[in-house]
Amino acid sequence: MELGIFIPIGNNGWIISTNSPQYMPSFELNRSVTLRAEAYGFDFALSMIKLHGFGGKTQFWDHNLESFTLMAALAPLTKRIGIYATAATLTLPPAIVARMAATIDDISGGRFGINLVTGWQKAEYSQMGLWPGEAHFHNRYEYLAEYTQILRELWATGHCDFKGKFFQMDHCVLSPRPKAQVKLICAGQSDAGMDFSTRYADMNFCIAKGINTPGAVAPTIERLLAAGARNGREVGAYLLLTCIVDQTDAAAMAKWRHYVAGADQEALAYIAAQSAMDSTPTANVKQIVGGEGAINLNFGTFIGSPVTVAHMLDELAAVPGVKGILLTLDDFREGLDRFGQEVVPRLRCRTPKSAVA
Repeated sequence: MELGIFIPIGNNGWIISTNSPQYMPSFELNRSVTLRAEAYGFDFALSMIKLHGFGGKTQFWDHNLESFTLMAALAPLTKRIGIYATAATLTLPPAIVARMAATIDDISGGRFGINLVTGWQKAEYSQMGLWPGEAHFHNRYEYLAEYTQILRELWATGHCDFKGKFFQMDHCVLSPRPKAQVKLICAGQSDAGMDFSTRYADMNFCIAKGINTPGAVAPTIERLLAAGARNGREVGAYLLLTCIVDQTDAAAMAKWRHYVAGADQEALAYIAAQSAMDSTPTANVKQIVGGEGAINLNFGTFIGSPVTVAHMLDELAAVPGVKGILLTLDDFREGLDRFGQEVVPRLRCRTPKSAVA
């Protein structure tokens, strides 16, 4: 199972609570997290893009760096780990993203990939006059399919004359082209999103389910595998997962309860209001709101000692279709070191079969 780290490009990471570690994003913080993740054997580091936060007492995600420039800066500082930026596709023309990718491919020596997002939070785009209207909720994957075809064609041939509903290319050119394959990731949870991923992407992020329930994500992955079977492509499921690790199970659970007690209700209410604009019942945003898990966007959450968390990760890796995880932590300073030093060495799913035998 591959390990990825969802680096803290936005303030306070992924816990929407006044009681969780509070910090501003900075290049130094993200440099430190990425280099330590590489040292602990992680396979990739990914940064999101967020253009308008959720406010509240914590000003959650009101402060963010930009994804492509951050990953371009991290690329020459790393040697092995994969580097992924996120493209807000409503803000960047595909030909520009293709050229930026070719540049970072060169900087990184072929370790670069892109997470494609369609855009669900209207305020991110309307503030810049870029929101295309409510119809976007229904045609976003049609839009993204055209976008992706242009990327692939430019990278493959250096030339594109694509004519579609949303994009019109006129002898568009790209040179130099990437030397390595630029992998594409999507996080579609809806039927349309999974259909897109299994047609065009290399990986699909799925939201893991519940607290300390490794097998609960199986039905979601089954949907992804079924979509892949229909489209004749197998696309790996990479799970969005939060790990809260302490010396004992009780100490780790006490942390979680402390975070829940400090939930930033104003920020959570804003997220819920934004998500209500999307009428797609299985969309990502419908899954991140509601319940105590809303404080970490309802990502699947493993809470416990290093032994307990390692055991649950091994159970998760055994679910058919799971290829990796994209890890978030409550504490990207001490938490990453504890995970790297005390959890990773215990993972059988990270041990070569020859070594286990």
